[in-house]
Amino acid sequence: MIYYKTPSDRNNLRFWYPKVISLALCLWAGTLSIQGQTKIKIDGVSAVVGDFVILESDIDKMIVEMESQGISAKNITRCELLGKLMEDKLYAHHAVQDSLEVSDQEIYDYVDQSLDYFVSQLGSMEQVLEFYKKSDEASFREELFAINKTQKLASLMQSEIVDAIEITPEEVRSFFEKIPEDELPVFGTELEIAQIVFEPKASPEEEQRIIDQLKGFKEDVLERGLSFASKAILYSQDPGSRSKGGKYTLLRKRPQMAKAFRDMAFSLQEGEISDPFQTEFGWHILTVDKIRGQEIDVRHILLIPRVDDAELVETKATLDSLRLRILSNELKFSEAAFQFSDEKETRNNGGVLVNPATGDTRFELTKIDPVLYNQIRNLKDGEITQPLLEEGRAGKKKYKLLTVTNRFEEHKADFTRDYIKVKELALKEKKLNQIQSWMRSKIEETYVSLNRDVRDCNFSNNWLKTQE
Repeated sequence: MIYYKTPSDRNNLRFWYPKVISLALCLWAGTLSIQGQTKIKIDGVSAVVGDFVILESDIDKMIVEMESQGISAKNITRCELLGKLMEDKLYAHHAVQDSLEVSDQEIYDYVDQSLDYFVSQLGSMEQVLEFYKKSDEASFREELFAINKTQKLASLMQSEIVDAIEITPEEVRSFFEKIPEDELPVFGTELEIAQIVFEPKASPEEEQRIIDQLKGFKEDVLERGLSFASKAILYSQDPGSRSKGGKYTLLRKRPQMAKAFRDMAFSLQEGEISDPFQTEFGWHILTVDKIRGQEIDVRHILLIPRVDDAELVETKATLDSLRLRILSNELKFSEAAFQFSDEKETRNNGGVLVNPATGDTRFELTKIDPVLYNQIRNLKDGEITQPLLEEGRAGKKKYKLLTVTNRFEEHKADFTRDYIKVKELALKEKKLNQIQSWMRSKIEETYVSLNRDVRDCNFSNNWLKTQE
């Protein structure tokens, strides 16, 4: 990606941009004649938005990227793709103007993850380069970095525009009442699901073995000069960071990771290594690589104590006994969840699951997680599954019981019954209107230049700044 920085004095635009655009539009003509020699095809400029230039080849790259993801670009015009690129550049330009910060290291890490995924799918880096029609890995990395940084800036700017928007009950009702009766949305069959979770416990001896092993790793690094990152690659049981030497980037204002993990990370100085500490995932040691204001780079090693087979059998038997007590009406499922479940996120709500996609307790059958669907699809009202063994990504095992606590058949939207869903739709519309208003005003105040060959495009936004 090519960036043209404007002078800080925006009054000099009339002097600065004509030189850039004159060259750019000459290139756009598609050929360059040199002292009467044969004309050579040159990549051209389609548009300039603020400090960003959009090349004709950027549209081609977008088509290749879509097709590589299995998305057909057959019915999407180049004008539509250009319009989308211009929107992204407008967001990114104003993110820079508003001093919204993006960590380069975070982008580099994402590029590494993307390339690792591409290699896992295609077999080797050579095959990845061939598939994406790239000449070498270094230039491909640079291209991915530029694309992802722009997208990250654009995403931050969009969040900045809409994150503070709220909606009142009166606005929700007004939104709903404006929908014609024959256009009311239809909501598919939904279920409310509850669970009781038992986590088999490792023996005290096993817990101590893990703690001692982590202490040994710390000693190896501090006293013998061994690499913390290498230890993480060799021994950590965290699949999300192991290949990166245990590395994560944390932001103070973003509540990612377990609280104990964050508290430990932000309590350390650069180069300091923690003592072993426990989270719900297992035991860790953690070190801080770099502190950059509100952002820090950390590395950790996660070890999960082994649970022996006898403990698994005993946990399953205990949960099966609890199931029989519920079925015999000795206690309710919700009471059992509150008293006995090891899952703190659900036990205070009687075991009822929260849908991560919507924030409420309903799961639409057509959108439910396939694993969860297979576990509950044959349950009738009031039935409870047998104890189910579930293994997390890091290998931690747990048993659970599931039941369907409520069922909502397919129906037309009802304001009272479906208030949360209606509120979500109303809020989306309000945010969309805010985005559109922001875009109209920013297009007016931002330098925008389009090549003459794309001026006939029927853009959804007023990029030509015609009188409306």
